[in-house]
Amino acid sequence: VEILVAKSDLPRGQSLSPADVSWQAWPATTAAGNFIRKSDRPKALENLTGMIVRAPFVAGEPIREAKLVNAKGSGFMAAILPSGMRAIATQITPESGVGGFILPNDRVDVIMTPRNRDDKGGERTSETILRNIRVLAIDQNVEEKNGQKVVVGKTATLELTPGQAETLALSHQIGTLSLALRSIADGSADDSQTDETDSRRNINVVRFG
Repeated sequence: VEILVAKSDLPRGQSLSPADVSWQAWPATTAAGNFIRKSDRPKALENLTGMIVRAPFVAGEPIREAKLVNAKGSGFMAAILPSGMRAIATQITPESGVGGFILPNDRVDVIMTPRNRDDKGGERTSETILRNIRVLAIDQNVEEKNGQKVVVGKTATLELTPGQAETLALSHQIGTLSLALRSIADGSADDSQTDETDSRRNINVVRFG
């Protein structure tokens, strides 16, 4: 059977064009049900034009619609955001961004350090306000490109729930933020979603004493 495959490597964020894909003969016994077959969808080349690559394809890989997204006139970031999630940018420095070793799709903890001592004259203490947060982009880089291993940027765009976005916005007014890179092995850790109520309460304690 003929199925639709990528003619070359397709990076995340690329808008699909007919020149990026082609029909290729494939053994029927190994053609998965989510492959796009010419016999079923002869106009697939035209119908998929303009869709955005959500996850990268390698040359020769069968095209699957689960790895594409229809932007419907929206920008790439709005198109790839899961339903109910928000993208919010935070300023970083080489020090707060782990020296440039945080890349898009990494997971981080967000740590806040208050700018001033508390009313009782105590020392400042840092606090982890958000845990296991996905990095959507560093500056305008949404993926590792051309063998680039380090991205030293000035902003990191994070994927947050609405409550987490409020927590981050409030934290900017209270102190300085740092990102702590998490091990890839911690991706399924139990603290993947910080309790938003606790986060906001803890920040209010820092702010008001």
